[in-house]
Amino acid sequence: MGASPIFPAGSLFGTLARNWWVVLLFGLLAIVFGVLTLISPVRTAAMLAVWLGVMAIVEGVVALVAAFSGSAPVSRGWAVFYALVSIAFGVLAVINPLVTASVLLLFLAAWLVVGGIYRIIFAIRVRKQIRGEWMLVLSGLLAVVLGVMFALNPLSGLIVTSLWIGALALVYGVLQVVAAFRLRALR
Repeated sequence: MGASPIFPAGSLFGTLARNWWVVLLFGLLAIVFGVLTLISPVRTAAMLAVWLGVMAIVEGVVALVAAFSGSAPVSRGWAVFYALVSIAFGVLAVINPLVTASVLLLFLAAWLVVGGIYRIIFAIRVRKQIRGEWMLVLSGLLAVVLGVMFALNPLSGLIVTSLWIGALALVYGVLQVVAAFRLRALR
C-alpha cells in the first residue's frame, strides 16, 4: 500500500493512518479493561497492586544487577538498599494486593488532606492579588473531604477509585476506536 495522499510517507500521521488498527486495538483493550473494572472494581484494584508489585520486583532485580555490575548511577550501597526495598515492596504487593492497594490509598488520602489545606492557605494569602480565590478554597475543601473519606473507609475509596479508572478507560477506549476509524478513512 502506498503513501496517503494527504500525509507524506514518512510523516507521523502517515504512519498512524497506515497502522490505524494498532490504535483500534488499544481502544478495544481499553474498553475491555474499563468494562471489567466497572464490573469488578475490587478485583481491578487488587490486580493493579499485583502489577505494581511485579514492576517493583523487576526494577529491584535490575537495580541489584546494576549495583553488582558497577553500572548503577549511585553508590553500590544505595543501589542495593533501593533494590532490596523494591523487591520487598513488590513481594508484599503480590502476596497481599488488597492491603497494598489500601495502604497506597491511605497515602493518597494523606496527600489529599495536606494538598487541600495547602490550597486553602494559599487562597487566603493571595486573595488580594487574584480573583476567584473561592475556587481554590472550594477545591481545597473538596480535597480534604475526599482525603478524610478515603482514610475513614479505604475499601470504599478503592472501589470509587477503581470505578473512576474504569469509566475513564471506557471513555478513552471509545475515543481511540473513533480515532482509529478516522485514521483508517485517511489512508
